[in-house]
Formats: sequence, C-alpha cells, structure tokens
Amino acid sequence: TGMVTLISQELSEFALHVRAILGLPIPVIRQAGPSASCAVLIDADTANLRWHNVADVLRTPDTALRLFGKPEVRGHRRMGVTLARSATIDAARATARDMAAALVAGAEKL
Repeated sequence: TGMVTLISQELSEFALHVRAILGLPIPVIRQAGPSASCAVLIDADTANLRWHNVADVLRTPDTALRLFGKPEVRGHRRMGVTLARSATIDAARATARDMAAALVAGAEKL
C-alpha cells in the first residue's frame, strides 16, 4: 500500500499526488528509513465497532496507526493499517504485524 509512505519518507504518496496534480514542485524525497505496513483486517458481522488496546499499540516507538473509522463489518474487511519504521525492513514488517495482531475489535452482532 502507498500508505507506508506516511512513515517511510518526508512526503507521502498523497502529498506527492496533490503536488503533481496542482503542478507544484516536487523536491528531493528523503527516506526516513526501512519501513513497512500491515493491514488491519477483521472477519465478522458486527455493528458499532470499537477498538480496544489502541493505547498499548500506540506506545510502540517509530510507528503509526490509521484506523479508517468504518462503523460496521459484514464479512472480511480492511479496517486500517499499521505502519512501522525500524533498522531493517524485516524488523519493520515484524513490528507492523505485531501491532495489527495486538489490536482487539469488539462490537454488537448484526
């Protein structure tokens, strides 16, 4: 996903698109370091989705969490993404996966 650019470099994919569309200059893009993302997936039929353990997940250094704010799930759905930067890509991947696995979703059944 291009969302990894939110943590991997100075200008994200989204900022670069805006600059390109508006004809604005695109500077040299500096990498922040080896980075990775992991999709936050849920497989359920739920309404009024609530996330638990978010504070613990956000305590992880050099990381970010983007939850998409979707209030309900019917089946398999991508609900967000975890982002991590580390000394190596493998370490960043492991951190992003651990963050996604640590998130707990709870809700009412549909």
